Amino acid sequence: MILQRVAVVGAGAAGLCAARHILSRLDRFAPPVLFELGAKVGGTWCYDERVGADEAGRPIHSSMYRDLRTNLPKEVMMFPDFPFDSQLDSFLPHQEVQRYLERYCQSHHIGPHIRFNTMVETVKPVVTAAEGEKEEGGTSWEVTSSDASGGRRTEAFDSVFVCSGHYSDPHIPDIRGIERFKGTVLHSHSYKFAEPFSGQSVVVLGAKASGLDISIELAGAGAQVTLSHGQPLLTCPLPDGVQQSCPVVAVEEDGSLLFQDGSVSDADVLMFCTGYNFRFPYLDGPQLGLRIEDHLLSPLYRFMMPPAFPSLFFIGMCKLICPFPNFHCQVQFALAVLEGAVSLPPRAIREAEAWLALQEKAEQGVQRRHLLVLQNEQWDYCQSLARAAGFSPLPPAVRSLYEEVWRQRRFNSVDYRGRNYRLIGEDRWEQTN
Repeated sequence: MILQRVAVVGAGAAGLCAARHILSRLDRFAPPVLFELGAKVGGTWCYDERVGADEAGRPIHSSMYRDLRTNLPKEVMMFPDFPFDSQLDSFLPHQEVQRYLERYCQSHHIGPHIRFNTMVETVKPVVTAAEGEKEEGGTSWEVTSSDASGGRRTEAFDSVFVCSGHYSDPHIPDIRGIERFKGTVLHSHSYKFAEPFSGQSVVVLGAKASGLDISIELAGAGAQVTLSHGQPLLTCPLPDGVQQSCPVVAVEEDGSLLFQDGSVSDADVLMFCTGYNFRFPYLDGPQLGLRIEDHLLSPLYRFMMPPAFPSLFFIGMCKLICPFPNFHCQVQFALAVLEGAVSLPPRAIREAEAWLALQEKAEQGVQRRHLLVLQNEQWDYCQSLARAAGFSPLPPAVRSLYEEVWRQRRFNSVDYRGRNYRLIGEDRWEQTN
């Protein structure tokens, strides 16, 4: 049997998961080749105090900040087949997650298959078969990469897993007159720690996970924080030094900020906690039949595959998910497709189903920028992948604990991380403190 060659772009959690499962199927697959832009594994979990670009002029990938702690407990975060150290607290500093990924890499002997400091320049399909029902059988992939010394090479693969994440290209919304603001403007991607903001007035735009966490950090360091957002007012207790406001809509002639309700305020710092854009500079969207927009990648069959190219897999593109368990399910489904254990419908049906999934969400009133948010849908999604590909579904206790922690965060955004949990078999969990 000719073994399939798989390229994996990125050696963060998703890429390591892909490699781990490929290496467990060496009767069907050649060892994978992982292309990693940085010097070590971990992706966004690699903390780097540098901002902007590295010595080679490449953008700093990680959005990690110094004091980040996970907002999901380790019992929910973990790959289902690889637990964290049970002695650790449930909510971890980012360094522990990085150590966990390094241990995962070592335990599954992934390191020898990673090319560090290597940038993927292009990923191109090479279609050799006639169009029709067998189009997936006739596609191979040309991957051109360059290493730190400038050496370039182009190689052929049977499949490509896109595992380069979507938390590295900051999204900065248009605000009229922003050039008139006299203070500091930055995105949370470039935020590293709170001390430089002590004594300053900071307007944080966006109240999702990072906006709320960073606002609490800043207030703890002595900043006066205005948390500016368009959601209903948060009802959880906020620390002294954090007040909420409606969105900033413009910067006035004198550099002051104009809010949606007509109020005006001065600030020293304007910090965007407004998320990230989908960016895949090594892919040609139209060539793949894909629309790559700031907040949307479409159409993707099963939220993974361009309908025209079912040997190209995007891992972890959905939002508001348990990332590692999601990767675990997507990767195993993708490999089942490549092995032939999952039979795909014809291309036209894949395309129709991919668009229908987005259309149904839009008809429910979901904004276009949120169409890839799964949240409560993630459990049925992962269950459907497991059922189709014949692997073990996620334990029910993971969903139950995730939903409990989500409730706790809504009621107590400051202290919810003080709780510790333990899974009891597949179905139950308990709080241990």
